[in-house]
Amino acid sequence: MQLRYKYRVYPTPDQQKALARAFGCARVVFNDGLRVRQEAREAGLPYVCDGELSKRLITEAKRCPERAWLGEVSAAVVLQQALADLNVAYRNFFASITGKRKGRRVAPPRFRSRKDNRQAIRFTSNARRAIQNPGAAVLKISRAVTVRNTSGKSVMIR
Repeated sequence: MQLRYKYRVYPTPDQQKALARAFGCARVVFNDGLRVRQEAREAGLPYVCDGELSKRLITEAKRCPERAWLGEVSAAVVLQQALADLNVAYRNFFASITGKRKGRRVAPPRFRSRKDNRQAIRFTSNARRAIQNPGAAVLKISRAVTVRNTSGKSVMIR
């Protein structure tokens, strides 16, 4: 059984800027991945695998001067999870088309908008130490967080 908890976060102004930067970087990586897969489909090329997308959109993009700002995100896990979210969206779409997924049909993945207020990033529980800087202030939250150490746990910030 999976449980979901909802917490209110009260970030400081510096933390708000860092979160906004992380939201923007995750959105750009998601949109770039979607664009690469759409262009490959239109050109008749095979489906671009996740490892190739990660190498092309995160590792190599950080090295170019136009996308060097992707390295400003404190945890690269945010960028990896954006590609994982894209993969889940495609998996749900294909399962819906073939009839393996119950319920109504799912539309193909869409580009994320900068103007939409539903921005989200995900952290895995293993990335907890990579997120927190030694001297950084901890986020103020509405109540105590209860997380058990199990595999597959992730924290989503909206």
